[in-house]
Amino acid sequence: MPFDQLGLTPELLRAVARQGYIEPTPVQREAIPHVLGGRDLLAGAQTGTGKTAAFVLPILQTLNGTRREGRRLIRVLVITPTRELALQVEESVRAYGAQRPVMSAAIYGGVGYEGQIRRLRQGPEIVVATPGRLLDLVGQRAIDLSSVEVLVLDEADRMLDMGFIHDIRKVLALLPAQRQNLLFSATFSPEIRRLAGDFLREPAFVQVTPRNTASALVRQVVIPVDRHRKRELLSTLVKSGRIYQALVFTRTKHGADRLAQQLGHDGISALAIHGNKSQPQRVRALDAFKRNKVAVLVATEVAARGLDIEALPHVVNYELPMVASDYVHRIGRTGRAGTDGDAISLVCVDEQPLLADIEHLLGHRIETEIIPGFAPDRSIRPQAIQRRSNAPRRQPTHVQQATQGRQPTRRWQPARPARQPGSSLGRPVAMPGERLARSA
Repeated sequence: MPFDQLGLTPELLRAVARQGYIEPTPVQREAIPHVLGGRDLLAGAQTGTGKTAAFVLPILQTLNGTRREGRRLIRVLVITPTRELALQVEESVRAYGAQRPVMSAAIYGGVGYEGQIRRLRQGPEIVVATPGRLLDLVGQRAIDLSSVEVLVLDEADRMLDMGFIHDIRKVLALLPAQRQNLLFSATFSPEIRRLAGDFLREPAFVQVTPRNTASALVRQVVIPVDRHRKRELLSTLVKSGRIYQALVFTRTKHGADRLAQQLGHDGISALAIHGNKSQPQRVRALDAFKRNKVAVLVATEVAARGLDIEALPHVVNYELPMVASDYVHRIGRTGRAGTDGDAISLVCVDEQPLLADIEHLLGHRIETEIIPGFAPDRSIRPQAIQRRSNAPRRQPTHVQQATQGRQPTRRWQPARPARQPGSSLGRPVAMPGERLARSA
């Protein structure tokens, strides 16, 4: 079904075409008619399924069709778990609304209040906000939510994981009783179902992705390696061209900083992004990565949530997540927009129980590949992950000696070699691709 059969106006269809998209993804095909019809919606959609356009496009059409005279009021409130996602949703509002602009504002923490308050005084009709900063501005009487007609909770499961449930309920209490409600979530835990039951009214239900599945475009592989040789192996994979641009996940902020620094000493351009970085630092790091100025962006799970990096070729689990479903979220950042991608997990003996949980969730074993020269030492005993992640880990003595006095080499910059057919990077599993299907 093409976009022109979904009931969208010509200017929105032209905006979609300018973005290079020709066919809606399943969530867009199923959700857009319900949103245009004014129904509440409960949508099961993971990162990478095109859910942002599924609500932005029909909301823009509704606002344009019911323009009001006089002072502009906030008519749409979108709540997201992270500032990165807030910025990206607001960017989509501007991109799809280019022909008939609707004023919008992104509200998030980590920056000063003054600029956001000025933007609110200009009268945006759409506000995209993180819960904490939104409530801060409510407390300062800097934002009026009394005219909200549409509420969108984006990535609701992640907001609950991050402890925002009480903030969300406070926001719900501030909104008019009569409104349209849209809830998007990758998973439907009992908490999500209770939240949905509290404020959705006879919602349409859209489930376009089986729970906890990974993209058919993502080739997955596990590479066993000893814990103290992970960074050495990662550097080898990058320098050999096996990995040429990657989002690399660590469990902790300290670990992200340390790995980025170590990769720099190896001559590989790398930056870290996590919650302790200021918003300008995070924006600069993401921009440098998108423009291929750096080969590796090292991130924690929370910091990477909502990052939209088009055509990302590689995701590397430098450390497996403690929660199995986070693995699906992580690897969903590659294999988007109709392009394939690789998800590589460097797994040490400590992480075997985590790997077993992930494989149980996926319903199949992930292919294993041994890299010559990096076969794990089977005499090494597992250690408790939580104990080691609470404090900086010391580098083994023989690695210290091997690297002592080494001078930084010329920084390796990312290239984009053509993907070779028949790559050994694991077998695919099923889930739709990212966003809107891009034309050739």
